[in-house]
Amino acid sequence: MTFTYLIVGAGPTGLGAARRLKELGVGDFAVLEANPYPGGLSASFTDGQGFTWDVGGHVVFSHYDYFDRMLDEALEGKYLEHQREAWVRIAKTWVPYPFQNNIRYLPPELVWECVRGLMPGARPFCAPGEAPADFMQWIEHIFGAGIARLFMMPYNFKVWATPPELMSYKWIGERVSVVDLERVLKNVLLQLDDVSWGPNHLFKFPLHGGTGAIYRHVAAKLDEHIRYNRRVVGIDHAAKEVLCDTGERFGYQHLLFSGPLDLLVHEKLGAVPDAVREAAGQLAHSGGWIGGVGVDGPKTDSRCWMYFPESDNPFYRVTNFHHYSPNNTPDPDGMTVRKRAYMTEVSFSEHKPEPTGHLDSVVDGLVNVSLMTPAERDAVVSTWEMRLDYSYPVPTLGRDKALGLIQPWLEERSIYGRGRFGGWKYEVSNMDHSVMQGVEWAERMVTGKPETTYTL
Repeated sequence: MTFTYLIVGAGPTGLGAARRLKELGVGDFAVLEANPYPGGLSASFTDGQGFTWDVGGHVVFSHYDYFDRMLDEALEGKYLEHQREAWVRIAKTWVPYPFQNNIRYLPPELVWECVRGLMPGARPFCAPGEAPADFMQWIEHIFGAGIARLFMMPYNFKVWATPPELMSYKWIGERVSVVDLERVLKNVLLQLDDVSWGPNHLFKFPLHGGTGAIYRHVAAKLDEHIRYNRRVVGIDHAAKEVLCDTGERFGYQHLLFSGPLDLLVHEKLGAVPDAVREAAGQLAHSGGWIGGVGVDGPKTDSRCWMYFPESDNPFYRVTNFHHYSPNNTPDPDGMTVRKRAYMTEVSFSEHKPEPTGHLDSVVDGLVNVSLMTPAERDAVVSTWEMRLDYSYPVPTLGRDKALGLIQPWLEERSIYGRGRFGGWKYEVSNMDHSVMQGVEWAERMVTGKPETTYTL
């Protein structure tokens, strides 16, 4: 069976591509999905006790009108809107996010350490015309020694599971709030909160079914084109044929691959030049454990999510998932939540080992950071966990050079890597970015319109 367009993966990118192809009047396409469900890393699951969990702390915000229209169609008005309330747990206290703009919440000696590191002449500066060599130098240059030591260095290692000296800083853009000494001092002296920074300070969340509800709806409109339980095990780029673990073979003229780019090169393709194979070996990623802990008892704070740079817990982020929608917990009483749902994220890599006894370490951590009392260990009514081999594509120093070799070679063979791991560019791998990578690929294939979200 041969298709003009073959899409591997029914996550946000693959579904975005399929949806746009259908809108453009194209029917000659198919989507191959390894799992029995759509959504990829944006899927949601309900455990045996009735708690709904996402695969990580997703929130819905957008840079694109197309994504907004898709969202409106999928949710049909059944969503909640939230104003972000994010916090950092540090020095046994809570500091509003962004940390660097709200250091007044710290003990006085730590406030001074942060301010002293920002004073004129205190930060290491690059020579005129030079840029920082890596992410570590950028942190020291922008934030000074105090903020770097207390938050930026330990937190980023917990997220990326990669030493910052091995990472580029060019991915940052709107992802990190930089720091201004005058602003910091004004907030400290006038006791001002500074919490509205960033593109996700307002966000939406589905009323029912978690984030995965969005993609289940999109997939339902494309059901005739999606083939579930088809894991791609080989691609013959010369014959333009895909082999699935079911034994089925699918021909194509153009192939969109939204799985991990390194696995595509190393495991799926046949003959690959040594230079391309070596470039794929330069791509780094983190893995992750997603944990869910359901606790009997109502929510006790209004926080959306929290960041954790310190070592008294294994996670880098915890989401108050009960706050996103009362229906993420079992038996909500209208809009009242009678149980709490803590969703945790833990990273690992060759630089950072996996936790021993993941869920036990998570519950210990929740107690250590005061989200649970010791007595509430007995109030845990549900636990859920999911291990991800691929959690984040790490923007290493050699990433752009590697992509500059891999992607053109693939495209010469009508194979296109897009999405969080198919494109391997963290800075354009939000849900809206990922959907639009698929949408723009479809438009390029059918109309010749250039892609703008994913570029090299």
